[in-house]
Amino acid sequence: MKLLRYGPAGAEKPGMLDREGKLRDLSAHLRDIDASTVSPASLAKLAALDPASLPLVAGSPRLGPCVARPLNFMCIGLNYADHAAETGAAIPKEPIIFLKSLGAYSGPNDDVRIPRGSTKTDWEVELGIVIGSTARYVTEAEAMAHVAGYCVVNDVSEREFQIERGGTWDKGKGCDTFGPTGPWLVTKDEVPDPQNLRLWTEVDGVRMQDGSTKTMIFNVVQIVSYASHFITLHPGDVIATGTPPGVGMGKKPTPIFLKPGQTMRLSVEGLGVQTQRVVAA
Repeated sequence: MKLLRYGPAGAEKPGMLDREGKLRDLSAHLRDIDASTVSPASLAKLAALDPASLPLVAGSPRLGPCVARPLNFMCIGLNYADHAAETGAAIPKEPIIFLKSLGAYSGPNDDVRIPRGSTKTDWEVELGIVIGSTARYVTEAEAMAHVAGYCVVNDVSEREFQIERGGTWDKGKGCDTFGPTGPWLVTKDEVPDPQNLRLWTEVDGVRMQDGSTKTMIFNVVQIVSYASHFITLHPGDVIATGTPPGVGMGKKPTPIFLKPGQTMRLSVEGLGVQTQRVVAA
């Protein structure tokens, strides 16, 4: 299934994408795509519905983040061997975990606002994991039972704030609009191998990133298990799993960063496409 949320920010309705790519309304069956929706039992009930029986949504409404505001918006840093190489960083011995501000959480096609004083705003296409049931101290053998599905995340990053301004990465990662998520939550039955997905980013039509989840250092199973030993993962939580090479910071001989007026397009295979206009805050 492909589940989504549509409508104005803060007033989204639950929806489903049918096999023909048409948006169907789920409001008669649930309040929202949220923590209660992504449980195994709830997903089984939704899977039993005939999409053709659901009301068709006309037009092209705004899409919100594919799952309602999570308790944890977690990210894994430097998780692609080829991305670590382009930045000159050592391969991590354990997953690097950081939390992205929930103020960054936004719709897949919402504007991305460059913060005041920013000169190094960058893009990062990532495979997102959506947690379906509470995960606490789970083994790798148990990890997939806690995964509801996957989505696209753009882990937008201000590199000067992240690296050059002291402290942790948080202030370069958590700016408003820095976490577009969606367009859909694709249930895990439709993604048989999350470690074999192509993912890419274009800026103004120029391909910047073109990678594969094959080069992830820590895979989905390892990430869910590892993270659950430090932070309890709750239904509806989103984990962005790292980015492949091609970020602006890594461009040679001169790094490239975003400017107002530009457009980003990014995608993970089978999980839909995001498009964001870059504007000044």
